Amino acid sequence: MSGDGDNGGNGVADGAHARTAGRRAGEAAAAAAADTGTAARLQKLFEGHRLTPTQRRIAHCMVRRAADAPFLSSVELAELAGVSQPSVTRFAVALGFDGYPALRRHLREVAPTEKPGAAGAHNEYQQAVQAEIDNLRHLAAALADPSPVLEAGRLLAASRPLPVLGLRAATAQAAGFAYFARKVHPDVRLLDEGGTMLTDRIDAAVRAGAGALLCFALPRHPREVVDALEYARAAGLTVVTVADSAFAPVAHHTDLLLPAPVGTGLAFDTACAPMLLGRVLLEAMCDDLPDAQARLEEFDARAAERGLFVE
Repeated sequence: MSGDGDNGGNGVADGAHARTAGRRAGEAAAAAAADTGTAARLQKLFEGHRLTPTQRRIAHCMVRRAADAPFLSSVELAELAGVSQPSVTRFAVALGFDGYPALRRHLREVAPTEKPGAAGAHNEYQQAVQAEIDNLRHLAAALADPSPVLEAGRLLAASRPLPVLGLRAATAQAAGFAYFARKVHPDVRLLDEGGTMLTDRIDAAVRAGAGALLCFALPRHPREVVDALEYARAAGLTVVTVADSAFAPVAHHTDLLLPAPVGTGLAFDTACAPMLLGRVLLEAMCDDLPDAQARLEEFDARAAERGLFVE
């Protein structure tokens, strides 16, 4: 099975494998509530290292499957990341370890002692929900330092117009943000279609005075999004991106990246944390829009006059 927001399978066999791997991640989430801490430790371990694109792919895979990571063999990790087994070994060496066994020993030393899957008391649907709860806990921990979100809010509030980009699996997050942002921001432009017109619309936003672009980038990451962000930065826009990982392919084309993990326990990824982070960004943006409250009150008054909503 393949498609936007799936777990990277190609064909029925690969789709079944992706689903099996996703279940393992879900079982790990149900068995170990410390998944959030493991992901945070992995992020910290990878920070500051100059990784190749292949190595970033491995790092991205390990963060997404944080609960499983300490227990994966190099062959299993290579298969999940879609790279060769020697690439996994070189990745471990790049992090300062003698090899992958040394990296795995380190991860086990700082990970919970219970092996993922030992509890296994939940069915696959409950496991997927539990994994998303853990993703939200991870997001809450990241928001303990609100400065990146506050900075993003200032950038988005000051950009007139404000282009919001999201293609394929990220279309819903971009559209949801744009829908609510239009209630408080005077000019929000949703960029949810690719093709040759995308760069034209970025150019139009720049000509109209835009200073920033907000992007939602979720797996599987379209090449078009990477190209669009590179183009936007070259055109002078400051790029703020909500992505599933600090090691996502869009990271090197982003000025301010805000990570929010996605769930991988079902056939198609779940994106509760990116959606919630989008609402947090809206709140931060509202704090930097002096007339936001007045605009909301005006909308409510007009909606009441028109009988727009049913109580």
